[in-house]
Amino acid sequence: MSTRESVQELVTLVTTGRILEAFEKFYSEEVEMSENSNLPTVGKAANRVREEQFVGYVKEVHKNEAAKVIVEGDLAAIEWDLEFTGIDGTRVKYHQVAVQEWKDGQIIRERFFYNAGH
Repeated sequence: MSTRESVQELVTLVTTGRILEAFEKFYSEEVEMSENSNLPTVGKAANRVREEQFVGYVKEVHKNEAAKVIVEGDLAAIEWDLEFTGIDGTRVKYHQVAVQEWKDGQIIRERFFYNAGH
């Protein structure tokens, strides 16, 4: 499967609410994930905990779209529009860009960029 095909499958899984399935399938055991200028979280196990916490926080999804997807070789950028209500009743809107580095069909590095004030 090409990187482009893998990215498209990842987008399909995420937009249909199967975030953890996408994580298990497409993230390397050594993945490094970071947000904005924060230091990366290293390793699949540590990042799985973060993903599980996020999924557990979401009570209701209002919008979950990949507005734009760019794939060039083993690099991908996905512009996400997310809106959801958390279990505490807070409604959250995110417009973020995920920049991914792929190797052998898996994400080895992902960095999210977003405005933390929204």
